[in-house]
Amino acid sequence: ATPLDGELWSGRQRFAELSGRVRRQHPTHQDWQGIQYLIFDLPQHLGTFDERLMAIQMLGELQIKWLRPVAQWRVDSQSRLLEQLDQYVNAGAEGLMLHRGDSYYRAGRSDDLLKLKPLADAEAHVLQHLPGKGKYLGMMGSILVETDDGLRFKIGTGFSDQQRRTPPPIGSRITYQYTGRTATGLPRFARFLRQRPEQ
Repeated sequence: ATPLDGELWSGRQRFAELSGRVRRQHPTHQDWQGIQYLIFDLPQHLGTFDERLMAIQMLGELQIKWLRPVAQWRVDSQSRLLEQLDQYVNAGAEGLMLHRGDSYYRAGRSDDLLKLKPLADAEAHVLQHLPGKGKYLGMMGSILVETDDGLRFKIGTGFSDQQRRTPPPIGSRITYQYTGRTATGLPRFARFLRQRPEQ
């Protein structure tokens, strides 16, 4: 057996549908049609990423219908990298993963594997302060906000401890950052950026 690092995939913007299929108590053969396992890496391979990539490509040559290596390529400049980021994001991707070719496999975050994503920002009004738990007990844990087009959601990251002690007032306008949207249109990974000055 060869341990694989990867994910199930059924197409862009179809995560909710895929998640529903996988969580079914009694899935049918039809439920699994069109789902592939994309290979990112080989955790127990002892070589560098460039060497692991060759082994991954060999797995792709087995022509197993549901098993597919993720496409990997090199770019020759930062401007070319940003062009490709825009191209993939415009096609519905969240961003790009950047590997160091001479790195060895390590679980968790490291500078050998970076996620490159575009950040968007938008504004919303603060509706409510929600209490914190654990290390934020006695402080604000998150805020409930509403956008100008009526979307409501919580933002619980991006705040300093001081901002949690004195959060943006109810009714104030804030700017938040996010990376793409969910299938229901809500901002994904919304993060507090700043309170907008009073007009």
